[in-house]
Amino acid sequence: MGYTVIEKIIADHSSEEVAPEKIVWLNIDVRSARDFGGANVVKNLEKNYPGESHVADPTKTFFTFDCVVPANNLGYAENQQVARVFARKNLPRNNLYDVNAGIGSHIMIEKGIAVPNSTVVGTDSHLNILGAIGAFGQGMGDQDIAFTFKTGKTWFEVPYTMRVTIDGTPAKNSSAKDVTLGVLEKLGSKGALGKSVEFYGATIDALDLAGRITLASQVTEMGGIIGLITPNSSIIEYCKERSGRDFPIHKADDDVDYVEDIHYDFEGIEPRIALPPNPANVRPVAEVTGIKVDSVVIASCTNGRYEDFAIAAKILKGKKVHQDVMMKVVPATQEVYGQLLQNGLVDLFYQSGAIISNPGCASCASGQIGMTGDGEVQVTTGNRNFTGKQGKGDTYLASPATAAACALAGEIVVPEL
Repeated sequence: MGYTVIEKIIADHSSEEVAPEKIVWLNIDVRSARDFGGANVVKNLEKNYPGESHVADPTKTFFTFDCVVPANNLGYAENQQVARVFARKNLPRNNLYDVNAGIGSHIMIEKGIAVPNSTVVGTDSHLNILGAIGAFGQGMGDQDIAFTFKTGKTWFEVPYTMRVTIDGTPAKNSSAKDVTLGVLEKLGSKGALGKSVEFYGATIDALDLAGRITLASQVTEMGGIIGLITPNSSIIEYCKERSGRDFPIHKADDDVDYVEDIHYDFEGIEPRIALPPNPANVRPVAEVTGIKVDSVVIASCTNGRYEDFAIAAKILKGKKVHQDVMMKVVPATQEVYGQLLQNGLVDLFYQSGAIISNPGCASCASGQIGMTGDGEVQVTTGNRNFTGKQGKGDTYLASPATAAACALAGEIVVPEL
């Protein structure tokens, strides 16, 4: 029987036999921690390995601050400083991405730290976003990450793999987020539970890097371990340019026995929106129009790329955000922020009445931009809308186009492009 993509990546990083349900020791190319959990990683290292070197390979070890940046409370300020001091003492200078840098998983792609076939772990539950470039990324607990810092490896149970093939051209006013929500609508929150997902089909092939990031980032909300998309020529070229090195590109063997094999026809799929209280509660936007909106957020690891803001800018250009709506814009990284500045989008958002913030995770971290009050209705391009996640209000998940259209109308509407 043939091997899946995840099995080939694991085999390249382990000396053991690789098969579903088998637990193997996995060599990790990139070990990371963020401001959420980073201080606990440091404390675990110092407690369990006193007087010893705490890092197996400093060149492969990173800190990224992205949850609450800059820190707006004493707890985060102290945790960031603990990790900052440790990084300055133990790591190369460039391996600390401080509060001005942006979302860690995006930085790893931009800086060529993660490449196809690489293995990456960190304290980020959406680190599987790296499946967008054919890499294995995985979020883990503080103690597991501390062990990986110390040894350069971790144990991992080889998952079963399911194949999801998506064909069809979405409607003109739909995007990768609508395709992603469409998959959530079909699979539900447990449809990929504990599995690796391989995405194929014409719809997937047409996605650019930003679109692949959007899809890969929400596999967590499908219950999946990771969603892997085989890199095309443009993704390969991008990763080579950013990393300055070559890497293998794995494809599944023809005789793979997938645990599930699903095909979706998304021809003409219309804009989708996830209603409270979970990301799988998906409906066509057209079915829920008219709900009053108080706030709109375009941000997150799911939709914080330049391409996402460019779509929103097309809708907002020359218009004003509704007087009853507070619209917030948070780029994923400093590089994305720079693109917005250079191409006039910061000014466009400003003229439209939006609030533009520094790079970071935005509403996925309590206390940052995107929190809601009791009774507040928010439309966000983020990836989670569980009760209490962003406050006491109701959060709807949508595409950048839908979010921008809602900001103008003051209510949920179908976007026009």
